[in-house]
Order: sequence, then structure tokens, then C-alpha cells
Amino acid sequence: MNALHQSGAGLGLKGDHYAQALACSAQGLWFEVHPENYMVGGPRLAWLERIAERHPLSLHGVALSLAADAEPDETHLRQLRALVEHVQPQLISEHLAWSTWRGQYLPDLLPFPRSHAALARIGDNIQRTQEALGRRIAIENPSHYLRLEGHDWDEIEFLTELALRTGCGLLLDVNNVHVSAHNLGFDARRYLDRFPAAAILEIHLAGHSCDEGGELLIDSHDAPVAEPVWALYEHLIQRIGPRPTLIERDDHLPAFDELLAERELAQAILNLAEIKP
Repeated sequence: MNALHQSGAGLGLKGDHYAQALACSAQGLWFEVHPENYMVGGPRLAWLERIAERHPLSLHGVALSLAADAEPDETHLRQLRALVEHVQPQLISEHLAWSTWRGQYLPDLLPFPRSHAALARIGDNIQRTQEALGRRIAIENPSHYLRLEGHDWDEIEFLTELALRTGCGLLLDVNNVHVSAHNLGFDARRYLDRFPAAAILEIHLAGHSCDEGGELLIDSHDAPVAEPVWALYEHLIQRIGPRPTLIERDDHLPAFDELLAERELAQAILNLAEIKP
């Protein structure tokens, strides 16, 4: 069992909260960062080194573009490996999405048809990544905003098969499930009940927003975790038991103490699951 499993709930780490994060003595607290912000060294890396001396770290990538019709960028992988060796994170994760095309980086995590060809390609890319890093990684379920044609696999079967073929773990984002279920019209609880518990290495919780018409939910990470997401999370933990859980917040940052209070809500749910007979 790694340190994240032992510690329970963590927070996404932002520069605005560096001093409070460094000084915080909450039992079992860990932090997650986007490695792309630290791979080039400099003052930010020195800042992360100090955090790593006090708290376990998780790296959550946004730029490997594993679902692209191309191999992961070798320079990116070398820089990521150097960071991994430097700060020794307990977990590394990435998204089931693509964000590059012919050398151009796009500011989004884009969807794809879950075809047999995509499964083979993404599986190869995950294996290349794990070999380059010398580490197992976890893959996150995406948020969905519209229906795509051309799927050969449903999403849970696709993720399960990726884990079986590559040995990777899975990162289950409960807010993504809620957002996607609302937008595409499926049952979020049934999705969670089918998700392969043994492969889940980490859970994400986050807030969301609505479009101007109030019909589309957007995975914006700019609000507190919504009540329906907390309910889904409790339901999930009752089924699978405690797993490392992250509170994500990327915009409209509140005070550090407000995020810490959300973290304590997740920790309380995990603690209750620990003591269940």
C-alpha cells in the first residue's frame, strides 16, 4: 500500500497557497500537481521540492496526448522522467484524451471514438509511457459533452481492457461521471457500480458549472464539489472501500482553509469506510 492509500484525501496544489500548504500539518494530507508546470526547473521546482519534503505528491499530467494518432513525445517523456526521479511521486496519472496534432498543442482534452484501432494505439502509448518512466500510471475517465459515433467499446469496458492489456491503473473522476451522465443521459450510479474497483488507484472530486442555457454541465473545476457528486462519492466508497481522493480546484480559488474543509469532508467519508466491519 503506497503513502497515498495510507493518507486518504489530498488537495490540488496551487501557487497562491504555497505558504499555507507548506505549513499545514493536517494528518495524512497529500498534494497533486500538473507536472508540466515543473518540468523545466527553476523556482517552481524548488518550491515543489520543499513541499515534497513534508507531504506525499501525485503528478497528474495534461499533455501526453495518449489518445493521439502518434507516439508520446520523447522529449516530454524524458523531462517527465527527470521530474519523477527528482520528487519521487507516489502516483502518476494522465487523461484518456488527445491534445496534439502534427506538432500543434491544443488547449483542451479532446474525445475520440472508442474503436478497436484506438484501443490498440492507446494501449501501445500507455506501455511506451510506463516503460519510459519506469512506473505504472493511472488513466482518468473523461468528461463528455456530446455523443460521438464510431464506438466499438463502451467506456468502462474500454478502460478495463486498457488496464488488463497494459497493467495501468485507473483514476476515477466522480465529477466527470456526473457531468457526462447529465449531458449524455445515462445513470451515473450504474456507471460507478460497473467500474472495476481493483484498478482504481485514485479518485477525483471537483466542482462544475453550466452553460448559458443551463442545460450543459461543464467540468470547470471552479466551484465547490456539488451535493450530487458527494452523494455519488459516498455510494462509490461504500462499494469499493477507501481510495486516495483528491479535491480539484483550478479556478475561482477560495482561501486555503476552504479547500482544506472540503478535503476534511472527503477524509471523513474515507474514515467511516475504514471502520466498517
